[in-house]
Amino acid sequence: MPFVTTKDKTEIFYKDVGNPSGKPVVFSHGWPLNSDNWENQMFFLGQHGYRVIAHDRRGHGRSSQPWGGNDMDTYSDDLLAVFEHLDIKDAMLVGHSTGGGEVIRFLGRHGTSRVSKAVIVGAIPPVMVLKDSNPLGLPKSVFDGFRSAMIADRAQFFLDVPTGPFFGYNLPGAKSSQGLIQSWWQQGMMCSFKSAYDCISVFSETDMTKDLKKIDIPVLILHGELDQIVPIRASALEGIKLLQKGTLKVYPGGAHALPNTAVDEVNGDLLAFLKS
Repeated sequence: MPFVTTKDKTEIFYKDVGNPSGKPVVFSHGWPLNSDNWENQMFFLGQHGYRVIAHDRRGHGRSSQPWGGNDMDTYSDDLLAVFEHLDIKDAMLVGHSTGGGEVIRFLGRHGTSRVSKAVIVGAIPPVMVLKDSNPLGLPKSVFDGFRSAMIADRAQFFLDVPTGPFFGYNLPGAKSSQGLIQSWWQQGMMCSFKSAYDCISVFSETDMTKDLKKIDIPVLILHGELDQIVPIRASALEGIKLLQKGTLKVYPGGAHALPNTAVDEVNGDLLAFLKS
């Protein structure tokens, strides 16, 4: 399997498939998943002639599981290592949920010289947790509850999340997919306990307000109207105000897991943005 080694000797697994001479599209996944969660989008864009690349974040999936480095700066540095290793240029960068935060921090921290466009889906920026400067955020007690549930019974917690709010299966009239639930659980349980636990603070407390303001390339925001994991009011509706060249598309009735629950529409939006 292909890996890139970071400065702290962490082995980051990546996929590099599709048309090797096509325009690159680089994907960053959400918590506590891995690059497999982008398989529908990678297959679709690969069929349309694009080079599609995705990595497993440190501690997640097939990447190694260091005790440290579970913070957004290091995540973005690991992504840069993938870019440099594969000599990626003129890419479209796509991130879901925590991966959307990774995309925004990458662009704010490392600039846009290698990236021409970006898409964030159900993403965490600007910041999720409630504080004086973020009155629309979620109380810290919500995320403390995540940590407590992990410590009490991670395996059950990692069933409860996809069975309910992640895919929106707890909403009236929703049709659930046992396969998606099991896939989420399998990916989540591949993540190291320490990384999954630490990342709760990363995705809830990292403030990307300054990063959003720095970005000088077109950014498309896709967000579900009924996202229960990253409520739209404090994320997409605030983030769009900070971007220089931002476009927001709201999916009516959409849940958090748009790449899984609105596959055709997300694929179409990605392809249209690539061609625009």
